[in-house]
Amino acid sequence: MQMPEDQLRAGHIPADVYRQIPPGTDVHRVVMVQEAPRSYKGPIVLTLVIAVGAVTVLLVIAYVVQVIAAAAVAVISASGGISYTINRSHK
Repeated sequence: MQMPEDQLRAGHIPADVYRQIPPGTDVHRVVMVQEAPRSYKGPIVLTLVIAVGAVTVLLVIAYVVQVIAAAAVAVISASGGISYTINRSHK
């Protein structure tokens, strides 16, 4: 038994905890409760969800701006306010 967890599983009570037990308590009926180790799964998943959400929002904004710009150019071109021509020079 090298690890404190092994000692607790075997029923051994550490000295510092043994001193905190009130006198006259049956040590065979004492239940030791350990705090569960911290899980990093939640924060990692949350970070990934935030990153994917931010990228998705940026892509949607870029698409909406593109659609609005194309519609504005089409409306202005149709009303005769602007013309868009491509001149290709021939040699």
